[in-house]
Amino acid sequence: MSNTEASGKRVVGGGLAGGIAAWILGYLAVYLVHASEIENSLSSNVLSALTDENVTWKLVGWLFYNAHNVTVKIPGLLGGQSAQNFVVGAEETALTAFLVVPPLLLVAAGIAAVWNTAEEPTTAARNGAAVALGYLPLSIAGALVFAVTLGDATAAPNLVTAVLLAGTVYPLLFGAVGGLVGGHLSAE
Repeated sequence: MSNTEASGKRVVGGGLAGGIAAWILGYLAVYLVHASEIENSLSSNVLSALTDENVTWKLVGWLFYNAHNVTVKIPGLLGGQSAQNFVVGAEETALTAFLVVPPLLLVAAGIAAVWNTAEEPTTAARNGAAVALGYLPLSIAGALVFAVTLGDATAAPNLVTAVLLAGTVYPLLFGAVGGLVGGHLSAE
């Protein structure tokens, strides 16, 4: 195996692991800060009673997706759906602060993916964007797993924007920025 092949596999593996770690840490950050508040909320208690399951971890997932600017599709009482983002425009600072969590974690993952590779900027950015390899599958799975079903109605993160924004745009953009930073730092 050539040095280039080994480096490529290390970057892909680092990107995959970094993307997975960034996604899990982002969800955990939201969970640790807001799970108890959500669990004690009236809407969570009503949903838990109606669905016969603890929905707190799913509602935390909704906030995590909202931090990526992914809305949650909620069915209306008389039909139709509304799209909700509980983070964007929230009056509570702790909620709006979550908007920086995914970018920061993805930049860090991008830096880690290219650390000590001392590559040219284009290659470093591309290799940092490899965090999408781990972030995209979890973004798809999470959008499906965080669905709350009540009878025929389902409320869940919008799958299309979960794939496009949370799973693709965010990790490619912020992972590439992290790759540029990591390439620059490791070249010094």
